[in-house]
Amino acid sequence: MTDATTVYSRFRDTALRRGEGPFLNVLPETADIYGIAAGEISYRAMLGRVDRRRDEFASRGYGLGHRVGLLLQNRPAFIELWFALNALGVSVVPINPDLRLSELEYIIAHSEMSAAFVLADRRAEVETAARQAGRRIPVVTEADAAPAPFGRVKPASDGDAATECALLYTSGTTGQPKGCVLTNLYFTYSGDWYRDLGGLAELTADEARMITPLPMFHMNAMAVSLLAMISVGGCLTMLDRFHPRSWWQSVKQSRATCLHYLGVMPSMLMSAPASDEDRAHNVRFGFGAGVDKLLHAPFEARFGFPLIEAWAMTETGSGGVIAANAEPRKIGTSCFGRPSAAVEVRIVDDAGQDVDGDAPGELLVRHAGTDPRFGFFREYLKNPEATADVWQGGWLHTGDIVSRDADGDLHFVDRKKNVIRRSGENIAAVEVESVLNRHPAIKQAAVAATPDQVRGDEVAAVIIPAQAGADRALAEEIVRWSLEQMAYYKAPGWITFAERLPLTATEKIQRAGLKDVVARLMGEGAFYDLREMKKRQV
Repeated sequence: MTDATTVYSRFRDTALRRGEGPFLNVLPETADIYGIAAGEISYRAMLGRVDRRRDEFASRGYGLGHRVGLLLQNRPAFIELWFALNALGVSVVPINPDLRLSELEYIIAHSEMSAAFVLADRRAEVETAARQAGRRIPVVTEADAAPAPFGRVKPASDGDAATECALLYTSGTTGQPKGCVLTNLYFTYSGDWYRDLGGLAELTADEARMITPLPMFHMNAMAVSLLAMISVGGCLTMLDRFHPRSWWQSVKQSRATCLHYLGVMPSMLMSAPASDEDRAHNVRFGFGAGVDKLLHAPFEARFGFPLIEAWAMTETGSGGVIAANAEPRKIGTSCFGRPSAAVEVRIVDDAGQDVDGDAPGELLVRHAGTDPRFGFFREYLKNPEATADVWQGGWLHTGDIVSRDADGDLHFVDRKKNVIRRSGENIAAVEVESVLNRHPAIKQAAVAATPDQVRGDEVAAVIIPAQAGADRALAEEIVRWSLEQMAYYKAPGWITFAERLPLTATEKIQRAGLKDVVARLMGEGAFYDLREMKKRQV
């Protein structure tokens, strides 16, 4: 095997060095929620688990070219299975547990996965999705033995830096999610980048302890947090999700020296009464994005550590990440730092020309040097047109609008793409509309973002009803139906009924006009507030 060019080899090297050093930490609260054992899992113990799984998968014929779905939340079993499969050249497809039947069906078919390990209470649903997708893959739980893969067996391979490691699905503007093909290099470089970042975000070798409530089916936790801890020999505490009331207790119990956050978290934590315990922790920094400009400085003053704002996306990985890890950070200005020497950026107008001065424009990024795609995603699976489009001109077009000040620091302004970002989740309006338009009471639906004080954005739907007499009861029924069809966070939180929608000359929804309509109708109080109905489905 080549020297630490795969996720498995990177982990194995650290595990052999760290031995009984702590790798994962499962807090009692998380253990109770998941029904698993609490306590620390050493590097040596996890390596033993991984190698036993690897041998079992190898005996069943798993190898290079297979993909395996993982719907396991933030359980240690996710990592155990991933590393074992990676050791054989197998790619994993992390699955968001909030996805429902039609979404699962699409991912199973599109990814061509050969098996899936899922939560016990989701097994029947995933089996149904696989059957409807025409791909009857074996669907098992983490406690089950490895099943034979769907289709033919394939030869195992150590793999290398270029081998596909994972397939992550991310929302876009074209309806169905796109599958981002991520290589081993994507992950190992993320660990290298964080290990070497330094400044206010310095990680101490063999001593760093990180806590994250972010999900393993996102690149932040899967690539950045996990690989950073492996790369420095640190310990990771994964929560099932963010619990505001018990957050600080979890931070203290984990003995975390750093934490990861989304913008919604500081807002919720600041709403709690101040306490003498606010600084009773070991945290040296928080790393994340989207903190409320008005709360950034007050949060740091109250809790005693910097919130380091950063920018990245699944497509860029750490090959194009930008972080405000050095002073001055320009707190309260939506500043996410300036590019390092390893990252090149342009800010362009709608015509693709570089803007002047601090004028806002779309952010384009690439890695510096001979390989502009170093550390980035490899491609969108089965979608060369979308891959070429996002990389047009040799620059990755992010769809984010930013400005650059006189010092060279970048400030986030808005999103060019028609994506609603709710509590850290990217929601494609077209995807939500395609589901809503299947409802028998809906003639046509259009979806846009509306500001939400807690969640950043919320989904607002303007609906032309199939019949007259639409009222709140119908709006509630539509939300209940939506919760059965798609992830809860995608369902409309606000609904209004209208006679017409703003359309282009080709009968497509006029997005800019829709945003104006939503803002106007929201101001007139024409929307039904249905946000309380949006709960995770159990």
